[in-house]
Amino acid sequence: MLPLVALVGRPNVGKSTLFNALTRSRDGLVHDEPGVTRDRHYGVCRPEGKPSFAVVDTGGIAGEDEGLAGATARQARSAAEEADLVLFIVDGREGASALDDEILAWLRKTARPTTLVINKIDGIDAQAARNDFARYGFNDVITVSSAHRQGIDELIDSSLARLPEAGAATELDSDPSRIRIAFIG
Repeated sequence: MLPLVALVGRPNVGKSTLFNALTRSRDGLVHDEPGVTRDRHYGVCRPEGKPSFAVVDTGGIAGEDEGLAGATARQARSAAEEADLVLFIVDGREGASALDDEILAWLRKTARPTTLVINKIDGIDAQAARNDFARYGFNDVITVSSAHRQGIDELIDSSLARLPEAGAATELDSDPSRIRIAFIG
């Protein structure tokens, strides 16, 4: 099984655009209106000459526990909890927000390996964006412009360095209520 990378963050930070850049597809729903992505969407990143890994695009965590926004947040949290690596996506143009702070607090409780990805750095000072998020205390910080594919190769290399090899998962899924389906033929 391929290692899994989850894209997590608040709405409209560019998770789906990053998903499309990593998978070299247009499968992720991209729109200016927040909240278009609501469920998990899986794809595969196949960097040339390097190991592949699975990527899951998630809906934005909007800080609400009820209704559709709550269901979307639960899907994003589930994806993060089963991932080998979480890419915490933030918006470099808007800077840190209270919602980013809440998501980060939750991510720290999950104890999943996490990389901070500052997106939308095209046309702004990338170092100033890094400085705005320095208070989060990440050692692994990557600045990207998903829409212009800036920093994507660096992000892939950083992610591969932190992922286990395909088929080398340390623990098996032992959830008895989880549905398992196999297609054989």
